[in-house]
Amino acid sequence: MTTLSTAPLAEERHTPLDDCALNQLFFGARTFSYWQDRPVDDGKLRHLAELVSLGPTSMNCNPLRIYFLRTAEAREQLLPALKEGNVEKVSQAPVTAILAYDRRFYDHLPTLFPHNKDARSLFVGNEPLREETAFRNGSLQGGYFILAARALGLDCGPISGFDNDKVDQIFFGTENPHLRSNFICNLGYGDETKLHPRGPRLSFDESCRLL
Repeated sequence: MTTLSTAPLAEERHTPLDDCALNQLFFGARTFSYWQDRPVDDGKLRHLAELVSLGPTSMNCNPLRIYFLRTAEAREQLLPALKEGNVEKVSQAPVTAILAYDRRFYDHLPTLFPHNKDARSLFVGNEPLREETAFRNGSLQGGYFILAARALGLDCGPISGFDNDKVDQIFFGTENPHLRSNFICNLGYGDETKLHPRGPRLSFDESCRLL
């Protein structure tokens, strides 16, 4: 397992991944709604969180907070907040992760961004800036989350069809009122027999400009 203290050599970092790796992360990866009856080890979830924390964020703020719902009892608490079409997806998933962002992320900046002793003061009392920073960087880390999960051999089923306020009330409540749910993501080993064909994508010329 890679640890936070290790880093690849420059020649390793600058070598493109082979087709097998790209297939696992992108070309062959899909969004799953149905799952094999196969558990996900807690050690893999810890490894996943470690990988996510290594991705870049503004001022190394790392606002993402993850609640891994690993038991049927934990997932049942989530069901009242879901849109009807997502209830079965969550009920059957081995793990459902609530990806939230911490609106008091700046309290950790003295540790995470120690070379700027005034970093925390930039956000205290500036609610628009802290909300924008937390949401943007938490969403960025959500993208890292999906790719890190795929890199570890897991399939993902991200979901946005739920009531954020209900999720926050159920899981964060008065204990962590500074947390705000962003999206949820089922994790496990997907049932490929129930996949729909991949949806189309925009071409380079439709979505990009070379300036």
